[in-house]
Amino acid sequence: MNSILRSVSVESEITPGDFRNAMRQLTGGVSIVTAGIGWDISGMTVTAVSSLSVDPPSLIVSINREASSWPLVRRYGFFGVNILTADQIDIAERFTGKDGLKGAERFAGAHWTTRVSGVPLLTGALAAIDCEVEDVVERHSHAIVIGRVLDVTVSPRTAALAYWQGQYVAIDRDEDALRLAEVSVPKPHATRSARR
Repeated sequence: MNSILRSVSVESEITPGDFRNAMRQLTGGVSIVTAGIGWDISGMTVTAVSSLSVDPPSLIVSINREASSWPLVRRYGFFGVNILTADQIDIAERFTGKDGLKGAERFAGAHWTTRVSGVPLLTGALAAIDCEVEDVVERHSHAIVIGRVLDVTVSPRTAALAYWQGQYVAIDRDEDALRLAEVSVPKPHATRSARR
């Protein structure tokens, strides 16, 4: 294993609030990470999911070790990543835990299925990815979990749910691509007048 460890001295104290505000500038896709089997299940809303490798297919997810899902990921060794569509804000909110729902209660009101590992996967998600835990790196309050992808289900839907500056944002491939084209490509008459 190649590791580089070094000490960095920081002259000013960075508060959690300062860091949180800085990270809100980074737009993240919204996913539900699910864990457990049968009725021993839980899940959480996350924006910290990233692909690691396509060969073999694997990804990384960052999980707070105080989250109710963490012991289930450790116990069973499997988890699901459910990438949400723009119209699944209610599911994202339910899995934040703000309303006090815990464990299997969070899964009510949506349709779930299981694949290879047995973890719940959201029917109708943009993508539902079934993973086996391959490695875990525990640092500070979180664990970086590397998951080997066992199975993938992809929806034909195009609108994704993102999180930016503390709010949910819908991103639609077709609509937003047209809007970007309208503002980024100069109109022919504007080009002529700019050359004069």
